[in-house]
Amino acid sequence: MDNWTTSHDRVLAQRNSEGWTFLIEAVRDLRTTGAVAPSSKALARLLTDPVQQHGPHPLNVLEAGAGTGSVTRTLVPRLSPGSRLDIVEANARFASRLRHLVRTHPQLAGENERVRVHHARVEQLDTGRPYDVIVSGLPFTNFTPAQVETVMNRYMQLLHPGGTLTYFAYRGTRYARVLTSSRAEVRRHRAVEEVLAGYQRRYATGCWTVWGNLPPADVWQLRRPLHPSAPAVRGITAGAAR
Repeated sequence: MDNWTTSHDRVLAQRNSEGWTFLIEAVRDLRTTGAVAPSSKALARLLTDPVQQHGPHPLNVLEAGAGTGSVTRTLVPRLSPGSRLDIVEANARFASRLRHLVRTHPQLAGENERVRVHHARVEQLDTGRPYDVIVSGLPFTNFTPAQVETVMNRYMQLLHPGGTLTYFAYRGTRYARVLTSSRAEVRRHRAVEEVLAGYQRRYATGCWTVWGNLPPADVWQLRRPLHPSAPAVRGITAGAAR
C-alpha cells in the first residue's frame, strides 16, 4: 500500500468520524450545535477569506463556535507567520476534539502556543487583546434575540477598529420554521433576523451564498468602523459561491 493510499484512507476516516461526532452532538443539543453536518470547504474558505486578505502581516484571529474543526482546518494554513488564533467553543466534547486537532496539526508542530482553545462562551472570553478577524460559526437562529444582541455586541467590542467579522446563516430556515414550529418559535426566529439585519445595515461590506453547503448558507462580512462616528456602510457586495 503506497503513502498516498494510506493518507487518503486516513482523511476519509477522519471526515467520517467528524460527521458522526457532529451528528451525535446535534442530536444531543441542536440548539447549540445548530446543524447536522460540518461546514463545507467552500463555506470555510469564504468565512476565512479576510485572514488571507491581510497578506503577510501577523494577525490576532478569533474563531467562535468551531464545532469539530471543519473551518479551523481551513483557517490554520491561512494564518500568516506570527499570527495568533484563539478558538472558543462552548461544547466540551467539541473543545476536546479541537485541542487534539491543534496538538496534531502538522503546520503547528512546535508552535502549538500560537493557537489556544477556550472551553467557554464567547460572551465570557477575555484574552485582553483585540482581534483583526473574527470567524463565527455560532447558530444565531437557534438563540434568543437578546442572546444574539449580546454576542454581536461582544464581537464588535473584541474587534480592532477596521477589523472584520464573518458569520453565516442557513437559507430557508424562516420558511422551515413556519411549517414545523409554533407561533412563538416563528416570532423568536423573526426577531433574531431583525437583530442581525440591524448589524448588517450598520456594518456589512459583503454577502455571498454558498449553494454547495448542506444546507445552502449566506456568508456575511461585517467591519467595525475605524471611527465610532463613521456612517453606515453602503454598497454591499453580493454574490454566489459553490
